[in-house]
Amino acid sequence: MALITWTASQYGTNVGFADDEHQILFGKLNKLYDLATGGAARSAIGEQLDDLIAYVVGHFAHEEKEMQAKDFSGFAEHKAEHDALVGVCAGLQTKFHAGEAEVTEEVGQMVKGWLDKHIPTFDMAYAGALNS
Repeated sequence: MALITWTASQYGTNVGFADDEHQILFGKLNKLYDLATGGAARSAIGEQLDDLIAYVVGHFAHEEKEMQAKDFSGFAEHKAEHDALVGVCAGLQTKFHAGEAEVTEEVGQMVKGWLDKHIPTFDMAYAGALNS
């Protein structure tokens, strides 16, 4: 069962690349969640974790480039949000691969909660600037 489902009403920013990338990100998160909570092999979970984190880093870089190109006034605060999540994810990734942490239901819920807050609060705030 999907951890998170993208809908235009809840997560749509009306910024084409962002909505497209968010849908891909949600799919990758759901796959990781299904593997982790479904008893998949640790190697498969690790591969999906790495894939998700790499995608998130690339997506954040894309958003940040677009915000800077439009001189978006909320850039610094938005980037700080990105950097904080990447720090948490990188820490989990390091610990996971060292055998010191697992990807759990709680990890999935934490990321879902972050997305539930971040997209409506931070990403929707850049829509006007990026669509101008």
